[in-house]
Parts: sequence; structure tokens; C-alpha cells
Amino acid sequence: MRDSVDDHVDRWVRELPSLDPLREQVIARINKVARHVSVGRSTALAAGDLAVWQFKTLLMLRRVGKPYELSPSALADVLGLTRGALSARLAGLEERGLVVRELDGDDRRRVRVRLTAAGRKALDAQLGAEGNTEDRLLSALNERELRTLAALLRKLVIAIET
Repeated sequence: MRDSVDDHVDRWVRELPSLDPLREQVIARINKVARHVSVGRSTALAAGDLAVWQFKTLLMLRRVGKPYELSPSALADVLGLTRGALSARLAGLEERGLVVRELDGDDRRRVRVRLTAAGRKALDAQLGAEGNTEDRLLSALNERELRTLAALLRKLVIAIET
């Protein structure tokens, strides 16, 4: 069975005899899958009720685990924002009831940003929409193939990270 990458590589091998066709097939397919996943996420976000920045903020709170809260400075750091930029973002999320800023019970001088039940529900809906797109893509592979692909991709990520 052929795909569009086969045609792409066939054309380029004729023009660039030094091109490694296997390398080009792998890289072109990785790029095509990455674009597909990115478009799926963008489409899910556009159809949902959260802006990208809202989604990322809620996602970072969820990622830390129960009780899904961080200090504003820690949240700003993980999001790569200034404290002022984060404060402006939190105001909009608070108005929607997706997060709350509360005084820390142990030290009343400190504030904690916490994901609310409504924030979890909004985040879960968004993650579900993204998951559906990803599930459709990965359904082309069986369990053994998925495990093999995951292991091979891990090797590539390790090569990038070392």
C-alpha cells in the first residue's frame, strides 16, 4: 500500500540522487503525523470553550495532581509568564469560575491558585475532544504495533534529549 510520502520521495530521489530515501520517508511521515495531531488539537480547541492560554493554564494546574493548586509564582514559571501576565490571565479564568485564588491555610500571606470543579470539567471536555482525534489516528495500529511505535519514538526522544 502506498501513501503520499511514497510519491514525495519518488519525485525527490529523481532530482536528488544523493537523498537517502529511507531517511526521507521516516522524517516526512513523522512531520505529516505531527501536523495532523497539531491540526486536530487546534480544531478541538477552536470547537471548544477554551482559548489556548486558558487550556494551558488549566492543564498545568491539573498536571500537579490533587488538590490541583500552585502558587501564582510557580504557575507563572511553569507557563513561562511574568507574574503580571499570569495575574491578568487568572482574572478571566476566575470570572468564568474555572480557578480560584485562595489564601494558603498554613500561611495567610500566601495565595494559592486552585482548579475548580468547573475548571476540571472544562479541561476534561477539551482533553476528550483531543483524545477522540488521537484515538482515530492510532486506531490504524494494533496494540503490539502501538507498543513498538512508542518504544521506537522513545529512542528518538532520548537521542534528542541527550
